[in-house]
Amino acid sequence: MPDFLFDPLASGTTIRALAEITVLGIVSGAIGCWIVLYELSYSAESLAHGLFPGLVIAALVGAPLLLGGAIGVLVAATFIVIATRFADESADTAIAVVITALFGAGVLLALSPSSPPGIKELLFGDLLGVTFTDIAIAGVVGTAVLATLWVFHDRLLAVGFDQGSQQSLGVSVTTLNLVLMVLVAATILVAVQGLGTLLVAAILVGPAAAARQVTRRIGPMMAVSAAVAVASGVVGIYASYHLRTAAGASVVVAMLGLYLLAALAGSLQHRRIPARQ
Repeated sequence: MPDFLFDPLASGTTIRALAEITVLGIVSGAIGCWIVLYELSYSAESLAHGLFPGLVIAALVGAPLLLGGAIGVLVAATFIVIATRFADESADTAIAVVITALFGAGVLLALSPSSPPGIKELLFGDLLGVTFTDIAIAGVVGTAVLATLWVFHDRLLAVGFDQGSQQSLGVSVTTLNLVLMVLVAATILVAVQGLGTLLVAAILVGPAAAARQVTRRIGPMMAVSAAVAVASGVVGIYASYHLRTAAGASVVVAMLGLYLLAALAGSLQHRRIPARQ
């Protein structure tokens, strides 16, 4: 047992991965609760997939991935707004068409002869390849995201549970949705290198969905969500080290396991309440 626990910690790669997933877990666990509450899960996943062309172009020209991802998010958001505004179909249909087209364009670029060898890591991430610079950037951006959530907490809470309160608060649902999507985009940008565009949505939605199974109060929900995200990261990274599996995918599988446990716990809790009544 000591060897099982301490052997991975002898590697700087594993320690950096654990630090990165801890930062990402705390931030995504907090903002994920608002994503679930405001029903923005599909929009968050769309942003994660829509920035893929920007990441690929940045990798092809040797530019920072953070810059490419930021440009990709802006382009994706612009196309989504245009498609939603002028399409005759429903908003979800328009978003699906735009995101699928953008993701397909990114795949075509990734398959070009000039693509660098590690281009597939943009899809699935490289959690074991993060640097101290990546961790520092994630920490700075994550702190800004958490600080913004703290500033808007009361308004987000009031409007999230009662949209009729938006007039008395002097803020609209659209404005709060915009604030949340900007924060989601920032979180995705720092998380995508570790988890990739295909897996990053899992850490934004999965822990919050698990937390909602066991509590409805936003404070405990955020704490449980962050704990689930960090625990999934630790379990996944340890599993990756001992089983020689992909780190990002291992984290997501661990997250699924914790979600199922939370769903079971929530189901048992709901059964006990009527019995006591």
